[in-house]
Amino acid sequence: MAGPTKKTKPTEKEESEEEVMSEDEESEEGTYHGQNEVQATFEGRNPEGQDFHGIKQLLVQLFLKAHIDLSQISDMLIQQNGVGSVLKQSYNDSDDEEDVDMVEESDVFGITSVLNLTSHRETPCVVQLYKLLEEVSGKHSSNEVQENIKKILQSSNRLGFLINERFVNIPAKISTVMLTSLHDEIERFKKKDQSYNFQYFVMICKTYKPKGEKDGEETFTNAEEEIFAKKSIINFEFNVENEADSGLAGKWLSEDKQVTPFRRVLIFKADKFKNIIDEVTAFVQ
Repeated sequence: MAGPTKKTKPTEKEESEEEVMSEDEESEEGTYHGQNEVQATFEGRNPEGQDFHGIKQLLVQLFLKAHIDLSQISDMLIQQNGVGSVLKQSYNDSDDEEDVDMVEESDVFGITSVLNLTSHRETPCVVQLYKLLEEVSGKHSSNEVQENIKKILQSSNRLGFLINERFVNIPAKISTVMLTSLHDEIERFKKKDQSYNFQYFVMICKTYKPKGEKDGEETFTNAEEEIFAKKSIINFEFNVENEADSGLAGKWLSEDKQVTPFRRVLIFKADKFKNIIDEVTAFVQ
C-alpha cells in the first residue's frame, strides 16, 4: 500500500486556479453556525505516494460503504503515471507561514482521473466495481437499462471509469482545468497504449434531493456533472441514505432543509468527452 513519501516540489502540470473556498465556522462547543469564504490557490499535480490517504478519502465519500477495495484503486491511480491529477493547494513566498502550516503538502482537495477497466479487468477492485454496477442496476434500473449495461460491461468494449471528486466546498470552476488536462493526457497516452482509446466512460455522481420529497428536484453535488448526465446513454440513480453517516457536508444549519443522498450511474460515449468539457467550460464561466 502506498503511503506518505518525502515532500516534493509542485510540478508545473496545471495552471494554478484561485478559487473561493468555504470554511466551516464552529464555536468552542462545536456548534455549527455557518460558513465564511477564504481565498485559496490550487494547482493540479501528478498523484504521488504521499497522496494515497487523501485520494482514498475522496473515494470513500463517493463509494461510502460499498464493498470495493479503495486502497487498491488509490494505488492504481498513483501508479498510473502520466494520467490524472490531484488538486492541491499551492504556495509562494508571500503566503502566511501559519496558513501554510495549517495545510499539509499531502492534503488532497480533489482528484480527476480515469481507471482503465479494460486492462485491469481481472484486478480484484475492478471485479468488485463491475459487481457493484450489476447489483445496483439490477435493483434500481429498468430491464432495458440492465440489458444495455450488461452488453457494455460484458463485451470487449474499452472502458474507463471516470473519477471527478473534490471537497464539497470547492467551486465547479476548477473542474474545467482538471477535465481538460485529463482529456489531453488520455489523447497522448492512447498513442502508446490502445487500451486507453476508450469507447465508453462509466461514472458515478453524487446527487441529493430534499428529504421526504420523492419527486423533489435533484441537485448534483459537483454541479458540472449534470452536463455529463444529459449526454449519457445510460443513466439511473439509487438511494444511499442508509450508507451515509451524515448529510452532504456532515453539518446542517438549523434553517437548512435536510436532504437525501443519492448516487447516479452514468455511461457515455468517449467520443463525446471533449464536447462535454466544452459545455462544462461554458457552464462554469
